[in-house]
Amino acid sequence: MVAFTLFHVVLSLVGIATGFAVAGGLLKSQRMDCMTSWFLWTTAATSLTGFLFPVHHIMPSHVLGVISLVVLAVTIQARYRARLAGVWRPVYAGGAVLAFYLNFFVLIAQAFAKVPTLKALAPTQTEPPFALAEAVALVAFAVLGVLATIRFRPAA
Repeated sequence: MVAFTLFHVVLSLVGIATGFAVAGGLLKSQRMDCMTSWFLWTTAATSLTGFLFPVHHIMPSHVLGVISLVVLAVTIQARYRARLAGVWRPVYAGGAVLAFYLNFFVLIAQAFAKVPTLKALAPTQTEPPFALAEAVALVAFAVLGVLATIRFRPAA
């Protein structure tokens, strides 16, 4: 289980790192084909592997995983099958940012659960420091999503 957890975490971190690059590309109207592929597939793999941990009931992480996979399915459809044509361009840009946000949301939650200093600040993740961190991320990603949707107009 340790090796599997490490694999899951590495997938997540690669998805987040490539998410930063893809988001920057969206703002500069750059397709970033290779980085986008890494981002989409590692983010999807992160959500999928999250369902393989042994638990006996549905958890919030499962609900978030389902939402992420639905967002990724539409985003992948927009990028690869619809080739960013027409309405699919803003669908792709918004979907990519939303998928990135969902992965980042989990990063914050896991940091507050696992990093001792953060855990001490918000042991139940209902305290103000946790809520503030998630709120700041939400606002930042909302702004990023709007800007990416407006600015992403790659050449054909």
